[in-house]
Amino acid sequence: MPQHSIHAMTAAAALMCLAAIGPAPSGAATASGRPAGQSAGQPGAAAPSRFVPGPCPESPEAAEALATARCGVLEVPENRSRPGGRTIELAVAVLPAAHPAKPAQDPLVFMAGGPGGDTFDDIPFLVESGLNKDRELIVMAQRGNLHDRPNLACPEIDRFNEQSVGLGYDAEQAEQLMKAVKECRDRLTADGVDLGAYNTTENAADFADLRTALDIPRWNVYGYSYGSDLALTYLRLHPEGIRAVALDSVTPPQSAALPWGWRSAAEGIDTIFDACAAQPACKNRYPDLARTLTEQVRRLEAHPLTLSVPPPGGGKPVEVVLDGGALLNLIVASTPRPKDLPAALDELARGNPQRFAQARAAGSVQPVGMFAHGLTNSVACSEWAPGYSEADVLTAGREAFPGWPDTVLAQAPQLPFQYPVCRIWNVPDRAAVQRVATVSSVPALLVSGTFDAKTGASWAKDVARDLSRSTAVQVPGIGHWVVPQSPCAQRVLASFLVRPTAPDTACADDLEPGPFTIAPK
Repeated sequence: MPQHSIHAMTAAAALMCLAAIGPAPSGAATASGRPAGQSAGQPGAAAPSRFVPGPCPESPEAAEALATARCGVLEVPENRSRPGGRTIELAVAVLPAAHPAKPAQDPLVFMAGGPGGDTFDDIPFLVESGLNKDRELIVMAQRGNLHDRPNLACPEIDRFNEQSVGLGYDAEQAEQLMKAVKECRDRLTADGVDLGAYNTTENAADFADLRTALDIPRWNVYGYSYGSDLALTYLRLHPEGIRAVALDSVTPPQSAALPWGWRSAAEGIDTIFDACAAQPACKNRYPDLARTLTEQVRRLEAHPLTLSVPPPGGGKPVEVVLDGGALLNLIVASTPRPKDLPAALDELARGNPQRFAQARAAGSVQPVGMFAHGLTNSVACSEWAPGYSEADVLTAGREAFPGWPDTVLAQAPQLPFQYPVCRIWNVPDRAAVQRVATVSSVPALLVSGTFDAKTGASWAKDVARDLSRSTAVQVPGIGHWVVPQSPCAQRVLASFLVRPTAPDTACADDLEPGPFTIAPK
């Protein structure tokens, strides 16, 4: 499911083949893989996918890691079902092993969450987690992302989001969002973008083409959140050359649909509350968190608060509206952090909404043009929305949170108003080809955080039963995207990459959630 950068937590050998891709046949194509005289994204006879060495993307967050990387673009058909169509360019970086004396011969390729977030923005977390310690780490921006051509960014939606913190989760917000969505769609299609081609099947084929273009016999795959959905699809459709697959914050392709966001939200929140109840200090100070949350959702939905607060990073105060839908979506996004959630809810109940209001104000600072909302909507509208309706979302919400207002439960967590968005986005229904379980004997590691309210930890069970050589690990007290937050998960992943069928998971056996924040009365 959609995943913003983990900033919320704080806010084979040298691959010489990268520079040794063979020349194109005489008169057939330029060195970039496009037909001669054709620029990227223009119609023409689509050349075979190929890697073209070039400069690394300009990414301030990843600049240090990219300084020693080999970079370029992978040129692929935009729509493989339409021979003779245009090509697109996907940004690629190959980071060397940190300990290059004797690197492993099987690289690790990363599949980011989202869909739509800046993949290169994740590189510092990957490096700090040791993913390139003893093997090369390959990063490719999924089609339509920042640094790609085309980039399916929607600054229209970013500018709406900056203002939406001052709106409730109601008809007025929906109306303004639809206007921004239509403006983005109209602009992208006028530029010739085939929105229906930005889907998980094409994404998976891109990674299969990347392995071939880089002449890599075998590699390992690591994907988190939507990247786990993509990794499983890739494993199902293109199993050749895959040594092992690690899945973090698992999203099963066969289950990913808008109504099921409620199941994850309830599971993650309930687990946080249960963990508080298991700690005497937290239990005594915050005795009935589930009732407190229900009361506050009802109260705020009936009487929304309008507050003026500065964003967390400082600056001029902004007006924010805090209603029941806003409260729920802040909690699902781990803002405030799970360890602070009991204290924040208690403060809210006692008339102090500061923690939640400031978290809401953070949305007023948007990196305009950085997030590929176009990719998000193309995937959500073709794969997650079909086959269900707004009524199904409401039913799932009522099952997850009985007694909550229908006006809150009518909107799927993380993707409110997605059905009217999809009526505008208008891409083909791909649910039948995408909602398929992956059955495989390739060694797999499934890592889940028990506090994850976006992709609930139980989702991994739906996947593990079809992966005959899989190891599943739950890390207590961790939310979405586990590995960068958990030294234990990092050790487990490192062990898995060395011994995929027998990773050392002992560090997770005795883990307990850390202490919760206990605010003074």
